[in-house]
Amino acid sequence: MASFSIEDFVGDGVLKELIPKLLEEGWDDVPTLKIMNPEDMDAINMTQHQKDALEIRTYLHDRALMQYGDKLEASRKSLPELLNLSTEDLSSQFGMRRGHIARFTDRNNKCTDPLPKSYGLPARKLTVTPSRSNTIYKMQTIRKSFCRSSTNNDRSLEESLADFKIKDGYIFKGIVAAGPAEPRACGCIQPPPVVDNVAPYSAIENISVQRLTPEYKIGMERLVKTKTPPMKASELWRDKPAVLLCIRRPGCIMCRAEAHQLYAKKPIFDALGIQMFAVLHEHIESEIKDFWPRYWGGVVVFDRTTGFFKALGGGKLLKDKFLSGFVFNPRAIANYKRAKSMGIEQNFKGEGEIKGGLFIVGPGGTGIAYQFIERNFGDWAPVAEVVEICARLKNQQQDEGDSSRSPQEHKCSGSS
Repeated sequence: MASFSIEDFVGDGVLKELIPKLLEEGWDDVPTLKIMNPEDMDAINMTQHQKDALEIRTYLHDRALMQYGDKLEASRKSLPELLNLSTEDLSSQFGMRRGHIARFTDRNNKCTDPLPKSYGLPARKLTVTPSRSNTIYKMQTIRKSFCRSSTNNDRSLEESLADFKIKDGYIFKGIVAAGPAEPRACGCIQPPPVVDNVAPYSAIENISVQRLTPEYKIGMERLVKTKTPPMKASELWRDKPAVLLCIRRPGCIMCRAEAHQLYAKKPIFDALGIQMFAVLHEHIESEIKDFWPRYWGGVVVFDRTTGFFKALGGGKLLKDKFLSGFVFNPRAIANYKRAKSMGIEQNFKGEGEIKGGLFIVGPGGTGIAYQFIERNFGDWAPVAEVVEICARLKNQQQDEGDSSRSPQEHKCSGSS
C-alpha cells in the first residue's frame, strides 16, 4: 500500500523541487495534493512535465505501484501514453512485473477507494488578498463546494453523498453499528455479543490520553520529540467534531488497511470541519513509526486506560481469540483477504485480541454522534456512513449558527 509521506509520494523526480512551494501554498499532505486540478497547478506555475508527473504518481498511488514512479516519470510520457504501451514495453522499459502490469493497465482496479467524481473542487489559489493564509483560504473554498447551491456546476452535498452511498452499497444502520453476527465453525461457536446502545458521553469525556504524533505535514518530525502531558479526551473535540478510529493493533494488516482507506478521504473530512484521530491502547514506539504517516497521517493518541475500547464494549473490553475469532470466522478471513489484496505489510507485535471501532464525537460536550464496533476482526466502519454522520453534524452546526443570529445579521448576510 502506498505511503502517505509526501517525500515518498514525490520520489526523486521533478516534483521534489516543488516541495517548498507546495508547503507554502498549503498542499502539505498526500490526500490533498492528489485532488489538485489544472487551475491549481497553473496557480503555482507547474510545468507540463510536473503536471504529468503528478497525474502519474496519483494514479500509481491509488494502485500501490509507487515503486515505478521515478522510472515512469523519467520517460517524460504522459499517463495516457503510458497506459497505451504494450505489456512487453512496460516490462522491458520499466521492469514492471506481469502482475503489476495487469494492475497498472486496469483503470478501474484501484487498491484504494478514490474520492467520488462529484467531489470536484474549485481552484484554491488566493488571488484577491495575498496577505491571508492560503491554507485557510483553501479550506474555506473547499467547504463552499459542499454547501447547497442552485447552480448546475456546484452539486449539493446531499447529491454527492448519494453517489457515495450507492457506490458503497450503503445501508444506514443508525447511531450504533457493527458487522453481521455470522455463525462460526458451522454454528458451533457463537460470535461475541455487542452493545445495542451508544456509549454515554460520560464514558469517554474524562479518558486520559496522550498525543504521540502531530498531524502530518511536509517535513514534519516523525514523532513528537518531547512527550506531551496527559490530558482529558474531551480536549480533542473541544472546538471541532472528531472522528476517532480505535486501532486494535497498528501492525495488523486489517487495521492498517482501514486506517489507510479512511485517511485517504481526508479532503472530505477537512471540508466538513472534522478532525481525525487514531487511538491506540498500547504505546510501542517502533510500531508507531511504522504506522505513521505511511498508513495514517492524522494525529495518533494513546488511550492510557483503554477507556475508548471499554466504551465500545459497554464498559468492558470486547475481546476475541485468534482461533475462534479468526480461524473459524469466515467473515474475518474475508476481511483479511481484502486487506491482503491491497498490498499491505504486517507484523504480529503487540496485543491483538482487544477489538477496536470508531467514534464520531460532536464539538464541546454535545455527545457521541455515532459509534461502530469491530464485531469481527477487520470489520470497517462504512465510509459512506461515517461521511453521512459528519455531514449531518456540519449541517446541524450551520443550522444552530443561523438560529442564533439576529434578524439584522440575517438581513446583512442576505444583502452581501
